[in-house]
Amino acid sequence: MSKRDLYEVLGLNRDAPDEDIKKAYKKLAMKHHPDRNPDNPKAEGLFKEAKEAYEILSDADKRAAYDRYGHAGVEQQAGGGGGPGFGAGGNFAEAFGDIFGDLFGGGGGGGGRGRNGPYRGADLRYNLEIGLEEAARGTETRIRVPTTEICETCSGTGAKPGTSPVTCTTCDGRGQVRIQQGFFSIQQTCPRCHGNGKIIASPCATCSGAGRTRKTKTLSVKIPAGIDEGDRIRLNGEGEAGSAGAPPGDLYVVVQIRQHAVFQREKNDLHCEMPVSFSTAALGGEIEIPTLEGHAKLRIPAETQTGQVFRLRGKGIKALRGAGHGDLMCHVVVETPVKLSERQKELLRELDAINRSDDSHNPRAKSWMDKVKAFFAPE
Repeated sequence: MSKRDLYEVLGLNRDAPDEDIKKAYKKLAMKHHPDRNPDNPKAEGLFKEAKEAYEILSDADKRAAYDRYGHAGVEQQAGGGGGPGFGAGGNFAEAFGDIFGDLFGGGGGGGGRGRNGPYRGADLRYNLEIGLEEAARGTETRIRVPTTEICETCSGTGAKPGTSPVTCTTCDGRGQVRIQQGFFSIQQTCPRCHGNGKIIASPCATCSGAGRTRKTKTLSVKIPAGIDEGDRIRLNGEGEAGSAGAPPGDLYVVVQIRQHAVFQREKNDLHCEMPVSFSTAALGGEIEIPTLEGHAKLRIPAETQTGQVFRLRGKGIKALRGAGHGDLMCHVVVETPVKLSERQKELLRELDAINRSDDSHNPRAKSWMDKVKAFFAPE
């Protein structure tokens, strides 16, 4: 009897992508599996037909041979050695573990604990907001973290005090069972112990057999000097408790720094705007500026312009790793006076008249006007 076209078996076009081939086979395997159709004698044949179609079309070399020569090309490629799709040492569970893991809830592969066996506790994240001064100098703070901890009543076993978990008789403590389906077998997680290998006959009343309880704990966190936005501090073993005696996870404290009223941080440097009066910028003088360590004096030279930057070395943030400090960068903003008295206006008009008669007092304005004239001048 001639075999059906493999694409027809899966209900696909010949240009179907690999993902569609896998989805089609999974759907047919679930529909025609013999365990689901004990009263249908044709189900096993349809199941094997779909399996063979998937096995060939999911392999790039076999699919190419089939597309070119049909079934004869695949049979020739197999070379008579044990049927298509299974080389030496191959087995069905290895070839289709990902699909049948979905069908039967188990995983393929070797022995040991199943994926539901004892596992390390989950890591936790805690967002901690601190001020710029605390980040610069370092500090110590206390935080309250909701988490799970090992049950004190049963010491994490999940069993009632005085009792112990017993070996699962279904899987003999392996956490995995095998189901035989004709010439192949499928390995899946034990449905009784859910991969743990042990059964709790008398659950602990405090944790209901989970071995863990919900709690809120208070922890002390040391913030090192120089820490920056987004840096993480790891507290080993302060995460979720593990299951069945497995180790706990870690707690990661992620630092967030509040916006400062005066300073902006850039790595280890600090930046601030420094308003300077019109007269001080023109004549020069000394002004007082803030730093993280207190006040400092800064000499402003005559003829200082808006946008000039004065650097105070070592007045920034201490390096988190290594020696040294960043710098404090003071950005000058020349402030135009407001709410002028008549006398002040009179003096400014007099100054403006002098400046207009001699443009050497305003070199930037003169340079800019020269460029404007050149731009509009006819060629």
